[in-house]
Amino acid sequence: MKVNIKNCNNIDNGTIIIEKNKLNIKFGINGTGKSTIAKAIQCKIENEENLSDLLPFKLRKENPDKLKTEVEIDQKINSVSIFNEDYVKRFLFQQDELVSNSFEVFIKTKKYIETEKNIETQLENIKKVFLNNEELDQVISDFESLSKSFKTTQTSISDTSAISKALKGGNKIENIPEHLKEYTPFIQNKEKCVDWLGWQIQGNTFSDGHKNCPYCVSSNDVNRKNKIKSVSDNYNKSVIKNFLIIIKAVEDLGDYFSLIAKEKLNTILKKIDGLEKEEKDYLFTIKTQIDNFLQRLKNLKEISFNNLKDDDKIEEKIKSFVIEIDKWFGELKSEKTKNIVDSMNSALNGTLKEVGELKGEIAKQKSGVKKIIEKHEKSINQFLINAGYKYKVLIEDKDGKPKIRLRHVDFESDILGGDQHLSFGERNAFALVLFMYETLSKKHDLIILDDPISSFDKNKKYAILQMLFREDNSFKGETILMLTHDFEPVIDSIKALACKFENQTNAVFLESQQGVLTEKEIKKDNVLTFSQICENITKDKSINLIIKLIYLRRNFEILNDKGNEYQLLSDLIHGRNFEKNWTDGVKKITILLPDFDYGKILKVVNDKEELKKVYINTKSGYEKLQIFRIINGEFTKNDDFSDVMKKFINETYHIENDFIHQLNPREYDLIPEFIIKECDDFITRY
Repeated sequence: MKVNIKNCNNIDNGTIIIEKNKLNIKFGINGTGKSTIAKAIQCKIENEENLSDLLPFKLRKENPDKLKTEVEIDQKINSVSIFNEDYVKRFLFQQDELVSNSFEVFIKTKKYIETEKNIETQLENIKKVFLNNEELDQVISDFESLSKSFKTTQTSISDTSAISKALKGGNKIENIPEHLKEYTPFIQNKEKCVDWLGWQIQGNTFSDGHKNCPYCVSSNDVNRKNKIKSVSDNYNKSVIKNFLIIIKAVEDLGDYFSLIAKEKLNTILKKIDGLEKEEKDYLFTIKTQIDNFLQRLKNLKEISFNNLKDDDKIEEKIKSFVIEIDKWFGELKSEKTKNIVDSMNSALNGTLKEVGELKGEIAKQKSGVKKIIEKHEKSINQFLINAGYKYKVLIEDKDGKPKIRLRHVDFESDILGGDQHLSFGERNAFALVLFMYETLSKKHDLIILDDPISSFDKNKKYAILQMLFREDNSFKGETILMLTHDFEPVIDSIKALACKFENQTNAVFLESQQGVLTEKEIKKDNVLTFSQICENITKDKSINLIIKLIYLRRNFEILNDKGNEYQLLSDLIHGRNFEKNWTDGVKKITILLPDFDYGKILKVVNDKEELKKVYINTKSGYEKLQIFRIINGEFTKNDDFSDVMKKFINETYHIENDFIHQLNPREYDLIPEFIIKECDDFITRY
């Protein structure tokens, strides 16, 4: 996979190669543009419009050619997952568990989803009876409306319920008071009654103080006024409205009640007087059966793996969904109710005949979840041990909702609120582990790790590498782009432990010079000890003798071999004549460098112009830095150089060495470009 990047932050132009199904390590010093590469690829894949945010500042000021940030990828990438500082910042520890999405991250694997589909298919015979069943949905809706009207106490219908209020003085829609009989057509018009009452009651407020009728403006005698007022006294608009809803619900549900229940309800709803205790108790019985029946219907609608996962009692679970009208729902015992219930019970009974297969699928699912939990728990805890963290995790499956809990090895209770106890590095480590599991669960085409482990200690670095790239459930075999300024992953994966990484690593050195990004492959043979590098250089006849002496002296430093030859080279590099008898030293150096002549070299060392030629002719930043130090110490007194710059030039690669193995500085330039530019400018002015 080839990625071309143009006009992107500090990268004017560059190309990187990403090999599919491999760990692609891009090693480079700070300032090379590693994070820029990660952001550029992410923007290209997820939202190309965001590439404009990466336009170099120099082009934001002046851009006559209207250059744009461009990223071209020669292969289709549908999704990318990136680990960087932003991911760590978004990583939140929960109060009662380590992370909030444990199920999606640890349990919901492809196999889990497939088994769940098999279970759902087995339950389809039940579901298809009532899914998208408009008639059944309407029955449920009507029963719910009726149930809401029957507000109850613990043992009876409440006096504050809609039906109790409506029948407090009897059904006044059916039983209109004698003196209001002339209003019968309006009161018994179920569609317009409520609106008419509203109009009638509102008009009554205008009767007082007027001789004429507020409705027809005819002469309004006392009897007429009293009759108009009587409508307001006998009828409450809200009560009548709710009562009409109850009547309609009972009418609509009539076919679902038994004949006896229907007759009793009709009798109660048409009563002249208020409700008797026995009638309230009967309405309570109706209400209870309706609510229980509704719950049975809703339970069937929600039937799924979650409420059948207890495989030891699956037969009992399925049987519990069977609806027994004769036993529990006598008031609803009608032909229509029976037809609906029979179709549902038939589906349930059909499932019971195949319960063995269903039970097997559910058992398989539970067993799979248990194995996954054990596997992940063991893997994470082994990582914590390897990295030296005194924590362990416990993954528990409670009600189908696995939770990952954090514990300290010296404390057996759960730690609540991980942020309060974990150090910055520990939080980062957990974030990286979660990122791996989360990314694996979502199957991305490309995974980018932006400097994931450089901040960790040496033992923790390898523990993380082991976790990320060598375990069975890891990034092994995925397409990974790892951007880092840490050389240790390169050493471990392609040199020291190459056999363990099974040649799945492709490592390159990223270099940026004047905005042009290039990469140079790093092979096993390129990772050498400094002694090996020194030996190769001293044998190369094309290399300047002074440069060879620089490498030779540093090799003595690294080996802590500070005999006569080391002291002699120190005197020579500092431009000093023999201070002691270094005859033995001369002999040893001459064996390694036959053309070594102290006197001749001393003249060159003390000739600034000759040293400048050596400085200019070498292409290696490391060698330029060493020659620069030899030329003169004047720059250390020059105010043009900051103390930080002076320290870098004076001490970098002077004695210390970060690794036993390293890259040849003649081939892989590890000195920042800005440091060499400062030296170049000084040499030019000097």
